[in-house]
Amino acid sequence: MRLFFVSFFLVYGLFHVYAFLKARTALSLRFQSYIPLIAFMSIMILSPFIINLSERHGFELFARVMSYTGYLWMGGLFLFVSVALLFDIYRLVIYLSALILRKDLSNIIPSAGFSFFIPLILSMAISCYGYFEAKNIHTEHVTIKTAKLPDHISRLKIVQISDVHLGLIVREERLKKIITRVKEANPDILVSTGDLVDGQINRLDGLAELLNDINISYGKFAITGNHEFYAGLDQALDFTRKAGFKVLRGEGITIDGIINIAGVDDPAGNIYGLPGNLSEQKLLAGLNQNKFTILLKHRPLVDKDSIGFFDLQLSGHTHKGQLFPFSLITKMYYPSDSGLLKFFNNSLLYVSRGAGTWGPPIRFLSPPEVTVIELINNEQ
Repeated sequence: MRLFFVSFFLVYGLFHVYAFLKARTALSLRFQSYIPLIAFMSIMILSPFIINLSERHGFELFARVMSYTGYLWMGGLFLFVSVALLFDIYRLVIYLSALILRKDLSNIIPSAGFSFFIPLILSMAISCYGYFEAKNIHTEHVTIKTAKLPDHISRLKIVQISDVHLGLIVREERLKKIITRVKEANPDILVSTGDLVDGQINRLDGLAELLNDINISYGKFAITGNHEFYAGLDQALDFTRKAGFKVLRGEGITIDGIINIAGVDDPAGNIYGLPGNLSEQKLLAGLNQNKFTILLKHRPLVDKDSIGFFDLQLSGHTHKGQLFPFSLITKMYYPSDSGLLKFFNNSLLYVSRGAGTWGPPIRFLSPPEVTVIELINNEQ
């Protein structure tokens, strides 16, 4: 984990250096004119630390202002660098082509100013759009036919929420929109597949009560994500239980003889010295295999030994990248970074894009979702 954070801040610092050099080349100002920009960028690089320390010591308003400023900047900078790099790659290709062909192609090479201001304008426009896209909760519908439901159950509706990241940025307004989507679906079962909370969760007064107000026929079930451990496991579990969820930590249950639900902890717990999960295969094999079995697992990684022992694995974690083109990275790392994927032995994986945001409060080409999974008894 320490290596991850070191790598993250190294890359984040390099992004700032790249953006600064682009600005200096395009604007051609004297060095003294860049001192305010250097100071601002330095604060932005350190903003995650400043936010964490401010919230930890009770300066919540300052921490919230810094969260919006620092993380909006982070998202905008990522988008700027992504677009600007395309311009630089284009300039390099034209330059190399001119050398190879021995022709003057300077007339089709964009100027330094053009290569700075167009990415700047595009990144600002996308950030504005993404800020509102992040608040526009979509409802995704998935229908699965199965012969594993009891004869007296023709349909069973499960609603999945994931990666809400309640904290300094995702608050009552966003949570109420999520809850509205859940209530509109009128589910029989509600599940949370991790990262219900974000980093520090000392002041989430009233949010657990909003979630607890959702009445579900067969219950509400949750698992830990990596952020439950970052937030402080005891606090996170206390919040989740106050919200009315039964937290499944390496255990499985059969609900009213209808359906099996099993849940496992996120492997982030290993970093904090917590004991690992029971083997997924053993956990699932202990359940009635004649019942439809749902496995709640935060990260969309499928244990090949478990395939065939579960019918549907529900995961989140990826946010589908949250900001394109970061989604290209999540797509390379996970077998599926969003949507439904079928394995052999009729096991299915569904990966939610998540309902909230981590870091930048913006989404681009990855709208937030609440998922409605409808199981249909195909024996009727």
